[in-house]
Amino acid sequence: MNPIAIRLLNQQLVAPQFSDPAEVVSYMGATQAQEYRMMRWAVEMRTRRPSAKAFKQAFDSGRIIRLHLMRGTWQLVAAEDYWMMIGLCAPKAIAVTKGWMSSNKISIPDEELMRVRDILAQSAADLGSATKEDLVRALAEKGISLDDHRLSYHIRMAEMSGTLCSGELLPMKATYALAADKVKPMAKMDKDEALIRFTRKYFQSRQPATLEDFVWWSGLNISDCRRGIALLGDTIHMEKWKGREFYLTDDCRTRGFRKGKFLLIPPYDEYLISYKSRDIVLPLEHRHHAHNNSGIFQPVIAYDGTICGNWSPFRDDCQVSFFEDESNLPWRRSSVP
Repeated sequence: MNPIAIRLLNQQLVAPQFSDPAEVVSYMGATQAQEYRMMRWAVEMRTRRPSAKAFKQAFDSGRIIRLHLMRGTWQLVAAEDYWMMIGLCAPKAIAVTKGWMSSNKISIPDEELMRVRDILAQSAADLGSATKEDLVRALAEKGISLDDHRLSYHIRMAEMSGTLCSGELLPMKATYALAADKVKPMAKMDKDEALIRFTRKYFQSRQPATLEDFVWWSGLNISDCRRGIALLGDTIHMEKWKGREFYLTDDCRTRGFRKGKFLLIPPYDEYLISYKSRDIVLPLEHRHHAHNNSGIFQPVIAYDGTICGNWSPFRDDCQVSFFEDESNLPWRRSSVP
């Protein structure tokens, strides 16, 4: 088994199968969307012909939705998965967020939570797409003033309750819409059915991956993750590699990998954040170049799937730097006669 090649293929980072950004998001189940500008490239680079215009069209039409969800962080999900993901992931994510609030000595009484949520929802409904500044003004009109930290928790809780979701895609600012207006209502899904769908999406797009990887990424309890795998039955199997147990689906892609390919990977990309253990593609001695212990991820460069450098996406000249002396890097060594 070549786990790096298999991950590149199934993450759609080489030989991508999709042309539509919304299809990519649906296939992935969810993609990290912490960095508002770079979440677009994370999806676009997984399409056959990357297009910022196509991403915006899918986002503005509501086929791609951004919200706080798994692990209490930003995610992109497909519209058809939105209500299923809310039902499955939001309870645990809300509990995690309340834990963060407690550690920051922030307590929001239920009365305040519901009153503020109603105002946020009305503002989003009235405007269609409301910026954070719009929400602050709407609250001020009702005599409510919140510091930025407290307001962010209110918005996050409104998203995880299925009240607010993303509005129009602006260049730099997030906007908020009323979820009931943006996403079509769907019948509530049985938990086992949701687990099957959710688990399959994870492993089909991140394989090979371990149970621990799935628990980390999903934010679910380990018992739910085990059940999700069990429910997939004989459509998923386990293979051992270097003493670890990895799961692969019956339709795992193994052909299409080509050597000699560089990838400019955005911060918080699923290529790294999908896994609890990242040493398969990221040498341990270079881990600090890619992310720190506080969960801050940097833009990185991969060569044939191995993380080997950093790049600067917000500079006109797109500067790059490599972790080692370039003369020692594989593409340099291969060019030496």
